[in-house]
Amino acid sequence: MTQPPTNAARVTGLLLAAGGGRRLGGRPKALLPHRGRPLVENAVRILREGGCRTVYVVLGAAADEVRARADLAGCVLVDNPDWAEGMGSSLRAGLDELTKPEGRAGGGARAALVSLVDQPGIGAEAVARVLAAHRSGDSLAAASYDGKRGHPVLFGADRWADIAASATGDRGARAYLKAHEAEIELVECGDIAEPYDIDTEADLGRLQ
Repeated sequence: MTQPPTNAARVTGLLLAAGGGRRLGGRPKALLPHRGRPLVENAVRILREGGCRTVYVVLGAAADEVRARADLAGCVLVDNPDWAEGMGSSLRAGLDELTKPEGRAGGGARAALVSLVDQPGIGAEAVARVLAAHRSGDSLAAASYDGKRGHPVLFGADRWADIAASATGDRGARAYLKAHEAEIELVECGDIAEPYDIDTEADLGRLQ
């Protein structure tokens, strides 16, 4: 198992798992089968094995069914009623929940490590590498693959409000990251992970 960095306790995992799988015939991505279980369980396990002791999971499409079928014990579940608007709404919902007194104070989080439910090729080693880039409430880091920025992404708590304010549509934090590109610490993960998405019927062959 990956050894968590020493600063892991101060970083909360934030898993965006609200998508409805429009290009998959309306099958919610969180419930896609992977290794005999819903895909969302795999994503939570990876965050935990990578060092995130607390994991917030943002649910949207078929949220009640995800709760019923997936084992998300110990996770903080966040409902995003606006999930159909795109990833930006899920990022806002998750960061807003973390900003509440019981979110930040209760968990002691000083950073959020954001991952996507439909990237099973990114494992615990990549999570641990990016998590290790946390140094302060102003930290900003992202995994890179052959120099190209990807997920997971780490946001220090001092940045949460501005990121949430800029998150719209399916672009998530892209606008914020572009505006602050010079401040991002890129953490190369191309040697240990594959950043593909499960977006189409053809992609389903990547799931086991």
